[in-house]
Amino acid sequence: MNLSKTDNIINSNSKKNKRILINTALLYFRMLILLGVSLYTSRIVLKNLGVEDFGIYSVVGGIVIMFSFLNSSMSSATQRFISFELGSKNNENLQKIFIMCVNIHLLIALTIFVIAETIGLWFLNTYLIIPPERMVAANWVYQFSILSFLFTIISVPYNAFIIANERMNVYAYVGIIEVVLKLLTVFSLAWFGFDKLKLYGVLIFIVTVFIWLIYRVYCFRKFKVTKYQFLWDKVLFKTLMNYSGWNLFGSMAGVTMGQGINILLNLFFNPAINAARAISYQVNGAINGFVSNFQIALKPQIVISFAKNDMEHMHQLIFQGAKYSYFLLYIISLPLIFEMEFVLKFWLNTVPDYTVLFCQLILINALIDCVSGPLITAAQATGEIKKYQIIIGSLLLLNLPVSYIVLGIGMGPQTTIYTSIIISVFCLFTRLLILKPMISISISKFFNEVIYLVLLISLCSLILPSVIVFYVNPNNTRIFFVIAASTGSCIISIYYIGINSKERKFFKTKLKQLIKKHH
Repeated sequence: MNLSKTDNIINSNSKKNKRILINTALLYFRMLILLGVSLYTSRIVLKNLGVEDFGIYSVVGGIVIMFSFLNSSMSSATQRFISFELGSKNNENLQKIFIMCVNIHLLIALTIFVIAETIGLWFLNTYLIIPPERMVAANWVYQFSILSFLFTIISVPYNAFIIANERMNVYAYVGIIEVVLKLLTVFSLAWFGFDKLKLYGVLIFIVTVFIWLIYRVYCFRKFKVTKYQFLWDKVLFKTLMNYSGWNLFGSMAGVTMGQGINILLNLFFNPAINAARAISYQVNGAINGFVSNFQIALKPQIVISFAKNDMEHMHQLIFQGAKYSYFLLYIISLPLIFEMEFVLKFWLNTVPDYTVLFCQLILINALIDCVSGPLITAAQATGEIKKYQIIIGSLLLLNLPVSYIVLGIGMGPQTTIYTSIIISVFCLFTRLLILKPMISISISKFFNEVIYLVLLISLCSLILPSVIVFYVNPNNTRIFFVIAASTGSCIISIYYIGINSKERKFFKTKLKQLIKKHH
């Protein structure tokens, strides 16, 4: 098959791919602002709350997030079915799907509320290791975390509709508003004499409600099909629940891997370890935004391509999406992995034990997982996810028992992330095996065009920064050399090894246009 037909996702003559580029740019604008504000916010929160209260907030909020598997399963269904109907251009059915998604999310919110106020509340007050004098504050945080989460749940259909319609400018601007409001929330902790941990939980809830209102009002005004009127379609309900039912298992496994491990660490250690883990996941979330924004822009086109039975374009999006996802994350992650200790000290001043190692390992894990992103979207697009979710969900669930065993025999908290890394590698290869008969994807081609290239680029770009780190003692100057060496090595390796001649030609053209525009 012609390279011109299969290799270039960034085709300047394709309206679909131009849209992906524009949407990615908008999301990057959003991400850059969110990244700067979020990192600064984390520093102020840690300073105002202290390591212990910061750890309490993380683990208590984690109990609520444990129930998010119920919401995550339906969220994936909502994204998939709305994008699919947009590709099929069936507006009548689209409105029915949207209304039923709203109904189901209301039911999910009610279910989570009942579970959280019974089992969750009992677990919080019986098993978590929290100093007695902070138990009342922990319960405050728990209650307002529940309320915040309920509003997050009922906003999912509106967010999904905006993303499916590729209105990334709205998604970007609302995200910026949200992060600015959270920054003001953090600053306000120093203005009041009220218990800071309690106040933080209350203010985050207020911000969550306000953001939900923005999404709700925008959809109501811009998309007629999102105007809610009670409707109950039994057949559609069964279809959505059947799809989300299998997603439920995969979502539960994913949440268990994240928040379940967080609770395990609390049981075996103390809130300070939870604080270290929370910081590492904030770093991961901030850096991973470089990839998630690209993949958010990519998702609707993968689903729409499947709906139109355009398998060639779908495969093209998957291969290039996986490759570029790794490149985007690796360029940022490599210097951070080398200089994580310096960055954390500069950022936080007070760095809890294990934070540096946690951050380094989680970034490595993220690099593996980001390659799987387009594969996950492709599986969701087919609608036939029973086998996929059972196998991948079972592999992800292994994180909890294996982590419990390694912690039980006296291993350090970092072994939970080593476990996750190993399982992530197995999941990547297993996804390819499952998808081969589902969408006729070529495993050998994926290895040649994605796995082989990212491994080769990683090895080539490691050499120069490794030499600098090995021979130069840590100081304020070394970090600049490491950043320059890492970034330069990555860009050169990607340009000459990671992309083909057509892609190089495209980037040269765009660069010349950009230079010409600014002169």
